[in-house]
Amino acid sequence: MYENILDLLKQISLGEDSVLELKMVEFSGNKVIGTHKDGMADELAAMANTASGILVLGVDDKTKEIRGIPLEMLDVVEDWLRSICNDSIDPPLDCIIRKLIVPDRQSEKIILRIDVPRSLFVHKSPNGYFRRIGSSKREMKPDVLARLFQQRSQARLIRFDEQTVPGTSVNDLNPGLWNRFRTLISPKVDREFLEKMKLIDEDEDGAMRATVSGILMASDAPESFLSSAFIQAVCYRGTERNAAHQLDAKDITGPLDVQIRDACKFVERNMRVFAIKAPHRIETPQFSMNAVFEAVVNAVAHRDYSIYGSKVRLHLFSNRLEIFSPGSIPNTMTIESLSERQSARNELISSLLARCPMNVNAIGSQRNYIMDKRGEGVPIIITESQKLSGRRPEYRLLDDAELMLTIFAAQPPHSED
Repeated sequence: MYENILDLLKQISLGEDSVLELKMVEFSGNKVIGTHKDGMADELAAMANTASGILVLGVDDKTKEIRGIPLEMLDVVEDWLRSICNDSIDPPLDCIIRKLIVPDRQSEKIILRIDVPRSLFVHKSPNGYFRRIGSSKREMKPDVLARLFQQRSQARLIRFDEQTVPGTSVNDLNPGLWNRFRTLISPKVDREFLEKMKLIDEDEDGAMRATVSGILMASDAPESFLSSAFIQAVCYRGTERNAAHQLDAKDITGPLDVQIRDACKFVERNMRVFAIKAPHRIETPQFSMNAVFEAVVNAVAHRDYSIYGSKVRLHLFSNRLEIFSPGSIPNTMTIESLSERQSARNELISSLLARCPMNVNAIGSQRNYIMDKRGEGVPIIITESQKLSGRRPEYRLLDDAELMLTIFAAQPPHSED
């Protein structure tokens, strides 16, 4: 939108509208004192809650005169903006900030252009929830706000994993990753194939963007676009969650199939394996890697990616393994029915994982691909873990926002004299 500077200047001369906001910047010493920080946060959040837009700093919104920003204050203003986006808006807002030199009569002046993409989330700013109507922001009434939350949540007709990710393009996807989903009958034209697989799609402005599933399965660093799309793995000494007793910790990133593999490796590397001679050496691992694999797959494949700031967490203790997956239980399932029923929150992600070859040495697994979509994961987790430890794994729903699985560790076996 208005990528050419002359086009941007023409639009500025026409004044503010639904997608353009103009603001002056005032200073006192080395600080920004105008526009007010909270007001700026409201404007940015309103744009993100409505549609993609542009905010230009250094322009008088009443006279449309370009006043500019002093060169020596550019970094100060940029830091001020980033602080607003990160600290005054919830969830934080990702914007593109550009410094531009523009002609003005007989001289040149510097302005800041802030591109605000239409967000996947609903953003709250200091004075409430706002949307943009025409050239002004308006606080959303409860019914409007409820509809917006619904539209941008798991409940919308277009599933969250099929939605486009603002600010992305086809170039953010790695051909080496998406080509693995091709078959003999797949379209030969790349764009046609990517659209058919729903790895890319047009957004409301007609721009071609990567989808959530495209980013999660076919980009090298999904967390660069979806900040919570990784697994936080921690191994503790003992049975308590204490940062002072961490033995190992890693943020596991990459495409989802890589995250699954590396999370299983983390557990395998950190769990204990007991051995006795009776009379031959018998090894007993703390956890069934087949059960761990199924648990990690379920956590990654069925988590709610629309919940901002929540990540899959894997915490390993001396007596148990805890895995936290963001989101409530899909549809009408209950904790008691998890082992009997099947439901996929992310159909597209599940179907893509079902095309990824098995990449974990999960002893006892008969899988050829990471997912089988037959609903066998939870029964395997329960059966394999109970056989090894003597205790049935426990599922708990925390505040209707996070599913927690506890797998109990096997105890050291005793050899017979």
